[in-house]
Amino acid sequence: MGDILIGTCSWTDKALVGSGWYPPGRRDAEGRLRHYAERFPVVEVDATYYALPSARNSILWAERTPDGFRFDVKAFSLLTGHPTRTAALPADLRDRDTADPGLLDEIWHRFSEALRPLREAGRLGTLLFQFPPWFAPGPRAEAVLHRTRRRADGWPVAVEFRHPDWWREARRARTTALLTDLDAAAVAVDMAQDLPTSIPPLTPVTSGDLAVVRFHGRSPAWGSGSKEDRFRHTYRDDELAEWRPRLLSLADRVTQLHVLFNNCCADAAVRAAEAMCDRMRPAAHRQDATG
Repeated sequence: MGDILIGTCSWTDKALVGSGWYPPGRRDAEGRLRHYAERFPVVEVDATYYALPSARNSILWAERTPDGFRFDVKAFSLLTGHPTRTAALPADLRDRDTADPGLLDEIWHRFSEALRPLREAGRLGTLLFQFPPWFAPGPRAEAVLHRTRRRADGWPVAVEFRHPDWWREARRARTTALLTDLDAAAVAVDMAQDLPTSIPPLTPVTSGDLAVVRFHGRSPAWGSGSKEDRFRHTYRDDELAEWRPRLLSLADRVTQLHVLFNNCCADAAVRAAEAMCDRMRPAAHRQDATG
């Protein structure tokens, strides 16, 4: 069975910082990460979606976490076709057309070079390419995926689709084959299942190295409300229990499984991650709370 690493989709979310989960004396940048890494073995870096990372941060993240800890890093918004503020681009690139493939190549170069210290330190879990809800399946989207994979050649890649057609029954086998051919881990999701944009809770394996499951919560406001509305959900024990056999099955087929909670309202995500760690024992790996 592969290693099961459980954590959350952020350790710096304002709602988490304000919830009181971080104890006094550990609420600065270094203290928060060290405290988190004493309790969980994996975390997702969300800030890299909004702005390019820096090599300095990669070095600090590696220094502040123990051997075996993993960061799953979300791709910068421009790399997945999301709207990107001009101010989020490096100053010398702000006059470039955002649809220019040359700009995308340069952004990828800077993005990957900033993360290289993290990778060389053995802390990089995967790069998460989360594509937008309007990224529908078809030849044009498949071409984008192939170009994306060529840019990221040699890097670990996971792909999350937000358009439900990728995983509808008629398309499912083709999507699985495509991601397998790209050597990209398919991201499974947990979310509300009665919405037009709902993604079914499937668990395809498209890479023997890694599988990723992201728990978004089950808010009916997903895709329509404020950030708090979209992610406000406290997982019940029975909702976590129904995932246990799925997670064990995934872990049997991959070297490492990352389970990440994205219901980032107050401390709901860390509490759900703690509960899932307890439910998955002895299979799941959780950091010793003593560090």
